[in-house]
Amino acid sequence: MMKKSILMLLGVMLISSCTSKKEQNTKAPTRVETEVVSTAMNASGQSYVGMVEECEATAVSFTGMGVVKRMLVNEGQAVSRGQLIAEMDDTQARNLLSGAEAQMTQANDALTRYKMLHDNGSLPEVQWVEIQSKVAQAKSQLEVAKKNLADCRLVAPVSGIVGKRLVGAGETAMPSQAVVSILDISTVKVKVAIPEAEISGIGANTSSTIKVEAVNGSFTGGRIEKGVQADALTHTYDIRIHVANGNRKLLPGMVASVQFGNLEKPTKELSVPVTAVQRKADGSLFVWTIANDSTAHRAIVRTGETMGNRIAITDGMTEGARVVTEGYQKLSENTKVVY
Repeated sequence: MMKKSILMLLGVMLISSCTSKKEQNTKAPTRVETEVVSTAMNASGQSYVGMVEECEATAVSFTGMGVVKRMLVNEGQAVSRGQLIAEMDDTQARNLLSGAEAQMTQANDALTRYKMLHDNGSLPEVQWVEIQSKVAQAKSQLEVAKKNLADCRLVAPVSGIVGKRLVGAGETAMPSQAVVSILDISTVKVKVAIPEAEISGIGANTSSTIKVEAVNGSFTGGRIEKGVQADALTHTYDIRIHVANGNRKLLPGMVASVQFGNLEKPTKELSVPVTAVQRKADGSLFVWTIANDSTAHRAIVRTGETMGNRIAITDGMTEGARVVTEGYQKLSENTKVVY
């Protein structure tokens, strides 16, 4: 009886062990990102992401140190050249001006009296030169005092939009410390990073179309400025596209979609993201495709022209195929996937 019990126990343990091993051998499906290949994805003009920048930015600051008495502008406000922006406490500057004016009056009075003596020949030439020098010094000090007082008023050197207000009323402004920045956005620039393999195809007069979702508008790009130094990490070159902005809808920091050349005519080539194409040990190229039973399989392909971050597939792929775009590093043949 005991022997039979032991045998039954061993049998149950064996069945449990097999069930456990079977569960361990059943892997959860691998999660991947995919896309369905279609000719509609490919257009003759490659799209890039850009950022709107101001045409010029001017940092406006006081020339001396002092406490800001009033700030007369706010961020986003339009200002004209010569408009008063801020005022500094001018008590000390006015006192210095009063002292300089008193010295100027005294020097002019002395000059008048000594001139009579000089004209009568009773004043040595040395003293006459000395009094003239004192008058010149007093005049110079008066001009400096007037400028110091005028510098307590900060005016806009250019017309534009107030970008940042960096100092508030009651704060101490330091010499050359920016109080506000004034942005010229009558024309803006759209900054775009272009891969080094494509920069040679873009010239100063290359046509472009810029779409900005923030204002739900499309704009025609103008002259292009090309950078000559590549980013060390991304190997891209910055270009800046001039865009007219007379209505000032476009603001610095807005994200833009940029396309070059003829944008409306679609091509008939299939394309996939460049990163989806892998290389085997024998040098052949392949992509991971997903079958109807959600298993992954290698598909040998031939590639064509690279267009931005996509590459044309000339052979080995049919329209409607589902390819893996992210997560392919975890795949092997017949891997079960979810997407």
